[in-house]
Amino acid sequence: MSGAVAIIGAGYAGLACAVELARKRVPVTVFERSHTLGGRARVVAKDGWRIDNGQHILIGAYTEMTRLLRLTGGSPKVLAHLPLTLHTPGGMHLQAVPLPAPLHLAVGLFRATGLSWADRLGMLRLMRFLRKRRFRVDPQMTVHRLLGETSQPLHLSKLVWEPLCVAALNTPIAEASAQVFANVLRDSLAAGASASELLIPRVDLSELFPVPAARFLAVRRGKLRTGTAVDAIRRVSGGFRLDGDPANQLYEQVVVATAPHHAGALLASAGDCDRLAAMIDALPAEPITTVYLALGKSQHLAHPMIGLAGGPAQWAFDRGQFGGPAGLIACVISACGEHEALSREDLLLTVHAQLERELQRRLPSPEWSQVITEKRATFACRPGLVRPGPQTPVPGLWLAGDYLDSDYPATLESAVRSGVDTAARVLRTLSSVGR
Repeated sequence: MSGAVAIIGAGYAGLACAVELARKRVPVTVFERSHTLGGRARVVAKDGWRIDNGQHILIGAYTEMTRLLRLTGGSPKVLAHLPLTLHTPGGMHLQAVPLPAPLHLAVGLFRATGLSWADRLGMLRLMRFLRKRRFRVDPQMTVHRLLGETSQPLHLSKLVWEPLCVAALNTPIAEASAQVFANVLRDSLAAGASASELLIPRVDLSELFPVPAARFLAVRRGKLRTGTAVDAIRRVSGGFRLDGDPANQLYEQVVVATAPHHAGALLASAGDCDRLAAMIDALPAEPITTVYLALGKSQHLAHPMIGLAGGPAQWAFDRGQFGGPAGLIACVISACGEHEALSREDLLLTVHAQLERELQRRLPSPEWSQVITEKRATFACRPGLVRPGPQTPVPGLWLAGDYLDSDYPATLESAVRSGVDTAARVLRTLSSVGR
């Protein structure tokens, strides 16, 4: 057989898998129904503006993402490296310092403004609680319960823990998994200043990794078929064929790297995957809404990223400070909430008023605005949630995606790690049959 591998989905997981396979000279073809690369982390062109379908950040601990950026020839300048900075206008300012853990956080806490000594001690108490337990907690524990058991002050929870939880897990603290949150804290706040650095893209999410990955594939004879929907996977003698593949090629291995709400139907079409497809279809989902406000070149935020305490938005990003248009502010609303009942116009007015209130200044009316909602942006990261692994009941048929079982919630890092892990499994399978 040819040893050819098909990857369905050109998001971060699928492209990470393709890059790793192409690096080993495996013939790989990536299918993507859209004409835009990136999946749920992609650029959107609207009215002459190029914006992301959602605001993503990475942290220094996300090593696989940065490794793949280097591997595919991406410039290190595409990521802005910022020290961990939590700034809420009129509320608090906390910035980690470039020292080994735990001094980077301890000194940052000592210098913080807007936090009482009870708040500072509460933060240290939570980190000490987790360190003592090697960052392992009751699998059924929620973040809300974790904060209660470590006696976190309400002020600290509102300004630090709740925004961090919803940003990382995209799940409200009352429902969010304390274990996954502990994993994120272990690899960020507890791991040193470089690991907790914020890495914010200066380019759109399609240019960040998908476009360099596509170029990487092209020079290694990999194929990328955009605008090509795969409707079904058919098992045939010697491997698989895909309904929708214009070449009708025989593939020895197939990787389903779509969003989970598309994966179930593809698995079901292959046969013998009904239970797995049902498990994936049952994964609860959470939305993310990003409100873009172009407020004019004279408008900027005090910091590239600020917290918003009054709702509905939890964070605001000054895209002008990351190489984007001056005055373009991206306000992020993670997880479900009352804002979902608002019309687009009312949501724009509400977020604009929230910015004015929290910045304590009048803002001009937007020159341009846009609301983008990913209704199923991530899985709801709840305690005890059963997430599938990369292997399916069908030999040669694999999964890749940010929803698969891992230490992390649904992030760009978990997506690329999943793609890399699945590629390693495919390579082992190919080598076991004589390649």
